[in-house]
Order: sequence, then C-alpha cells, then structure tokens
Amino acid sequence: MIDLRLVTPYADGFERRVDKIIVRGIMGDMMLMKGTAPIVTPLAYDAVRVFENGEEKKAVVHGGYVSMKDDVCTIATTAFEWTDDIDRERAEAAKKRAEEELKAAESRERIKETQLALFRALARLRHGRRR
Repeated sequence: MIDLRLVTPYADGFERRVDKIIVRGIMGDMMLMKGTAPIVTPLAYDAVRVFENGEEKKAVVHGGYVSMKDDVCTIATTAFEWTDDIDRERAEAAKKRAEEELKAAESRERIKETQLALFRALARLRHGRRR
C-alpha cells in the first residue's frame, strides 16, 4: 500500500492508502506502487487511475506534478475532477468555446490561456462518463 495525497489550492484534496496508481506524465504512463523509486515529474492533462481494494477510481487532473518517495505519492495539481462528476455537455461547450477563442486570439498569452482551456475540456471529454 502507498499513501496518496491529491492536493489542489482551490478545493479539498483526497488522502487515502491505496494499492497503486497510474498517472500520465509528460513522458508517458507510470504505475506507482509500494517500493517505487523516488521520482518527480510533470503531469499531462489526463486521468489518474487510483486502485484501492480491487476497485478503480479515475480523476482528471489539469496538469501539475507527481512525486513519489518512501511509499508516499503526492499529486499537486491546479484542479482535479472525479470522472463520475464530469458534465460532458458542459465539457463539450467549453471545448467549442475554446476552439472559437483560439481562432480569434492574438497575443501569445491569450493563445496559451485558450490552449490550456482546450486541454482541460478535451481531458474531461476523453475520460468523463457517458450518462
């Protein structure tokens, strides 16, 4: 078992002892479990898969970092959402809005902000549950 801490500055986090987690770093997927070597790496806008007592729970993270040391995994992210809580219609509207704004964006800063909004919407759509 490992101690998982999912932290964000804007909402209550999640702390639990879990069997393992799978995260998508910028270099690909990584399975983190008891005995994993120490690591710190940036996260992609994607899902974190949490395995506890034979069950899987998924959360979409919006970037951030994962660190693992001494069987403690800390995920620090701007925001995370459990996939069961994602509103796909809202995510689709956010995607369309970001695509339109990206076409009209003129400054580098605005382009970057809009790209991040698009990445968030795409991650929500990729992993949100269909209802």
